[in-house]
Amino acid sequence: MNVTLPENKINKKQIILYSVIAVICIISVIIAFYVQFYARIDIGKMMGIDSELVYGKKTGEETEELEMNFDDLFTNSIEGENDLSNSKRKDQERPIVYTETEKKEAKVNNYDLEVHIPYINIDSEIADEYNNEIQTFVEKTNEILNAENNNNAIYTVEYVATIQNDILSVMIRSNLKEGSSAQRLIIETYNYDLRNNKKISLEELLKVERLNINDVQSQINETIETEQRRVEDLEKLGYTRYNRDTSSDMYKIENSDVFYMSPTAIYILYPYGNENLTNDLDMIIL
Repeated sequence: MNVTLPENKINKKQIILYSVIAVICIISVIIAFYVQFYARIDIGKMMGIDSELVYGKKTGEETEELEMNFDDLFTNSIEGENDLSNSKRKDQERPIVYTETEKKEAKVNNYDLEVHIPYINIDSEIADEYNNEIQTFVEKTNEILNAENNNNAIYTVEYVATIQNDILSVMIRSNLKEGSSAQRLIIETYNYDLRNNKKISLEELLKVERLNINDVQSQINETIETEQRRVEDLEKLGYTRYNRDTSSDMYKIENSDVFYMSPTAIYILYPYGNENLTNDLDMIIL
C-alpha cells in the first residue's frame, strides 16, 4: 500500500514572517552587544530614530558666532538639571553644581580679584576627586588675599555647567596676571556620565553623539596647523606667540581631556596657559 505524506509547503506570508523574526533577532543581538560594551550609547540614536544631529562640523559662520559668544557661556550656574541629576545630589537642598566660593575684592597696588568657584554636588568618589582638583583655584585665591604684596595681581575665576543627554559638563576659566609675568589663561573641564556614574572621555562622548573619530581628528589637526602657520607669520612681524608642536601627541583625541559639552556645541580646547605663561588658546567647535 502506498502512503502519501502531506506536503509541508511554506507560503510567502510565512517566509516574510520568519524573515522579519530573523532580522529582529539579529538586531537584538547587535543591541545587546553595544549595551554590554558601550552602555552609554543611546539606543534610539543608534537605531536612527533620532535623526537630528546637534553636534558635528559647523559652518564657518556658525563657528565664528560660537567663538565670539564663548565668553557668554560663563554664567556661574548650571542648566539642564533633571530627575536623574536630582537623584545624584549629595546635598538635596542644593543644585548638582553650585558656587561654593565667591569673592570680589580689590586692594590698591596689591590685587584685583573676582572669583566664582563651583562645587560638584555628587555623592561619588569621582566627584570628590574633581572637587579636590578644583580646590587649586581656592588655594590661589587665598594665596593672593593673604600675601602682603602681590604687585598688582589680577585674578578671575568663572564657570559654567550643563547637563546634556545625562552628561554633566563643567568648565572653569581663570585669568591670572602677576607682576610683570605674562597673563595666563587656565581652563579646566570635568565631564561626568550621570547614567553610568563614571568619567566620560572625549572619545566616548564622540561615540555617544555619533561623530566620526577620524573626521574630528582631522579637524583638530587642521586647526592646530593653521594656528601654527599664523604664529609663524606673526613672528616674522616681530610678535611673540606660543608655538605649537603640530606633531605632539597632545592633539590626539585620546589625550585631549579639556572639552565642554553645551546644548548646541562641543568645545575641544587646548589652553596652553594650563602649563605655560601664556593666554593662547586653540578651540575646535563641533
